[in-house]
Amino acid sequence: MGKDKTLISAIGAVSSNGAIGLNGWLPWDIPEELAYFESTVAGAALVVGRLTYESMDVVPADSFVVTRQSDLAMRPGCTRVATVEEGLQRALATGKPVFVIGGASLYAAAWPYCDRFYLTRIEQSYVGDSFFPAEIPLDDWVVVDQSIRCLPERGSGREVVCRFMQYAQASPRPLPDTICI
Repeated sequence: MGKDKTLISAIGAVSSNGAIGLNGWLPWDIPEELAYFESTVAGAALVVGRLTYESMDVVPADSFVVTRQSDLAMRPGCTRVATVEEGLQRALATGKPVFVIGGASLYAAAWPYCDRFYLTRIEQSYVGDSFFPAEIPLDDWVVVDQSIRCLPERGSGREVVCRFMQYAQASPRPLPDTICI
């Protein structure tokens, strides 16, 4: 990997039972974990699935929404794209760091292209209707950084162990050269 290559990263959080979403949002309410997500992706170009996009109160400029819905209303600075590959190409063209931010089907489609995966492992089980894709082989990736924090969950008031992991994929798949942007 050359020094000039922009890394493609994914970021998310998963509970101990694999849940990543519930009713269009997170199954937990851990403000410091959400703040970690927001600070990590600040200033980046984002590739986001439609459902995740629709769940967000604030969507930064240079967000590329992967959807088949041609009539989806786009917020200022956001661009509709047809495939994850097109979204990644357009995000890379911004010159900014690139993050895939979910949801489950987008993670499943994007992981072969990702150099890094920032994954918060929340060591608590939660009810969910969206789950981390089993086909992502993170056990084959190298852990390049990790930290553990006990963070308060708003509402329940209990402390939850959050393991902030950063995985590196040795040989991500190159993006196809034939995408028109």
